[in-house]
Amino acid sequence: MSFDVNDRDAQAQDFLHRSGLGGAHRTPMSGDASTRRYERLLTPSGRSLIFMDAPPAAESEPAGPDTTPDERRALGYNAMARLAACRIDAFAGASAFLRGLGLSAPSIEAMDVPLGFAVIEDLGDDLFARKIEAGAPATPLCEAAVDVLARLQAEAPPIWLTYDGGRWPLLPYDDLALQTGCDLFLEWWPKYAGLAPFSAEATAEWEALWAPIRKIGDAAAAGPSGVFSHRDYHAENLLWLPERVGEARVGLLDFQDAVKAHPAWDLLHLLQDARRDVAPELADAMLTRFLDARSDLDREAFRHAYHGLAALNAARILFIFARQIAGFGKPRYKAFMPRTFAALEFNLSQPGLEGLKAWFDRHVPMDARA
Repeated sequence: MSFDVNDRDAQAQDFLHRSGLGGAHRTPMSGDASTRRYERLLTPSGRSLIFMDAPPAAESEPAGPDTTPDERRALGYNAMARLAACRIDAFAGASAFLRGLGLSAPSIEAMDVPLGFAVIEDLGDDLFARKIEAGAPATPLCEAAVDVLARLQAEAPPIWLTYDGGRWPLLPYDDLALQTGCDLFLEWWPKYAGLAPFSAEATAEWEALWAPIRKIGDAAAAGPSGVFSHRDYHAENLLWLPERVGEARVGLLDFQDAVKAHPAWDLLHLLQDARRDVAPELADAMLTRFLDARSDLDREAFRHAYHGLAALNAARILFIFARQIAGFGKPRYKAFMPRTFAALEFNLSQPGLEGLKAWFDRHVPMDARA
C-alpha cells in the first residue's frame, strides 16, 4: 500500500467519501509536535467532526508486547521509548477504554487503520491552557483534572486496549523507556549549550544516580501499583466541557501513547507543565488533593517518587527542546528552557536527590541552563 505524500490527499478524500463525509468542508487545524495533522470537518447538516491523518509510514516502528530490549534498540526511538508511532489503533484502543470509564475521550466515527485515517468526535477548542490564559481561575480546572486521574487510577489497567475491530497493547513504561528519554540529555545538551561532550566518568555517574529512580518507575509499571497513564497529561491536552457532569467535564486529547506507569507520571505532567507556569501553592494543593483521593498510597514514598520521576521527566523534556532547537532549527522552544530547568532544580532540591543535584552543579554550569 502506498503512502507517497503526493497521493496522500487523494487517499484521504477517498476515505472520507467511503465514510459518507465526502461532501464535508475541510478546514486545516494547527497540529502538534508529531507527524499527525488535523482538519475540522463541517458536514452539510452542520455537524462538526475532526479528521485525523496519521501516516503510519512516517515514523519508526513501535514495540509490541514481546519485543525484547535489544529488538527495541534496533527498531529505534519509538520502540525504545514506548511511543505508539501515531498509530490509529492505539488511539482507538485508548479512547474506548477511557470512554468505558465514563470519561470524555473523543468517540471514533470512522477509521482506516492501515492507511492511518480517522474521523473523531469534535470536543471543541476550550483548552484548559487557553481558558487560563484568558483569565479563568486555574484552581477549579486543576481540581477537575486531578479528580479525573483519581477516577482513572481506581481501575486496574488492562493488558490490551480493545476497540470495535481490534486491540492495542498497554505496555509498561519500563526501565528502557525511562532511560531512553533521560539519557538523550547527555547527547543533546552539549550540542545545544555549546558544552564539551560529557566525559565517560560523568556519564557513568549519571547512570548510577538515575538507576534507583528508574527502578521505582519500572517496578510500578511491572507490578500491581501501575496505572493507565495518559502520558501527556497537561493543560494543552485537556478541554473544558461544562455541559457535562463530574469527571466527564474534562475532555481528553492526545492519549494514543498511553502506557502502564507509576501513579505519579500523569500528575507530574499536570503540575509541572513545561509550557506554562503553575503556582507552587496550587501545585502543592493539587498534590495533596490527589493523595487524599489515593489514600492507599504511602505519602512519603509517593512524594519521593514524584520528585524523582519529575526530575527525570524534566531532563527528558530538556533533551526534546534542545533537539528541536539544535537539531531541527526551531528556536521557539528556547522560551520553555528556563521553566523546565527551574522544575528540574526544584525537584533536585528535595531529600534523597542530592547526588543528582551535585552532578548538575558540577557538569552543567548555570550559564548553560537556559
